[in-house]
Amino acid sequence: MLRIECPCCGPRDHDEFRYGGNASVVRPGHDDPDPEAWYRYVYVRENPAGLHPEFWQHVMGCRQWLVVERDTRNHAIASVSFARKSSR
Repeated sequence: MLRIECPCCGPRDHDEFRYGGNASVVRPGHDDPDPEAWYRYVYVRENPAGLHPEFWQHVMGCRQWLVVERDTRNHAIASVSFARKSSR
């Protein structure tokens, strides 16, 4: 089981959180007419081995959206920060 260190609530089991997806994917602009850009955004994903930023929401706690940097090889969490302050 993952233990996520919520900046507001402290360490919590991952059961209190909801996975929100890859935090490194950049959404095309709303006015971008390129269907290929939208296809890549919706369907094409990398499967990295190593540190990877992910969105998680603390649904059973403070409800904050977080960026969790997790190692996909061993699930070790390197950092947790608020998504609203993230530069991603």
